Amino acid sequence: MTEKQLKIAVMGAGSVGCYYGGRLARAGHPVALVGRPPHVAAMRRDGLLLETADFRQHVPVEASTEAAAIEGAGLVLCCVKATDSETAARQMAPFLADDAVVLSLQNGVDNAARLQAILGRPVAPAVVYVATEMAGPGHVRHHGRGELVLAPGAISDAMRARFVAAGVPIEFSDNVTGALWAKLILNCAWNALSAIAQIPYGRLFASPGIATVMRDAVDECLAVARADGVEIPGDVWANICQIAASMPAQRSSTAQDLARGKPSEIDHLNGYIVRRGEALGIATPVNRTLHSLVRLLETQPRPGA
Repeated sequence: MTEKQLKIAVMGAGSVGCYYGGRLARAGHPVALVGRPPHVAAMRRDGLLLETADFRQHVPVEASTEAAAIEGAGLVLCCVKATDSETAARQMAPFLADDAVVLSLQNGVDNAARLQAILGRPVAPAVVYVATEMAGPGHVRHHGRGELVLAPGAISDAMRARFVAAGVPIEFSDNVTGALWAKLILNCAWNALSAIAQIPYGRLFASPGIATVMRDAVDECLAVARADGVEIPGDVWANICQIAASMPAQRSSTAQDLARGKPSEIDHLNGYIVRRGEALGIATPVNRTLHSLVRLLETQPRPGA
């Protein structure tokens, strides 16, 4: 398969998958999106509605509910929820081309390894920094950022050029594990509280006492990371604070899941910190509380449901 003929597939056409797939399709690349029936039906009828600060456009894409749509793809972006990694891997396995590059664009730090264990082939983790939401069937709305962080050599120079030309910055890091943990800690600070309060980041961060709770959760995460031998790049707390200014209107993916009555990824966020803390002898009471509260909310009926 030549770079010129490269087909791109997205396994998991939620807000993240639709954003990156939509960007690449808008740049002229053949893109197949595998998603849930309501989104697939809308995309087959009207194309993917991609809404950003700069444009609002219906982008033609191939859309399917079946993993068979990834057949022939030279680049596969796995964007399913962390809870669905093993299921997605089993669904993809029969249809992956031998030379396909597989990237994990997922929350959490262990998805690439979990996918790789089932697929029996390399899967490269990508650290995803983007604020998006599904505003309706087949309609993704972008609120900010959009860069991906990969290990050097995870994709070819030609593939990187395709992303960049499509408006997706690609950064390379020799410490992708640390970058994944930095994103995990960011999610542990924001996601559960955003879900519990159901208010956007700007209002949440300005609420009395919330920044202190977030800082306590972050300190626990950093203690677990140190005990696990993970070197976290940059100033994690400064990056977390900056989110309130750069994405004030955004609600976390966990908040969006709970608002729709869907299971969240909290077991792979604060829950992961709790499990690693237990294994390493590090107390994580704030993360345990946030994890438990979100799990409790997942069991509650939605108003009007």
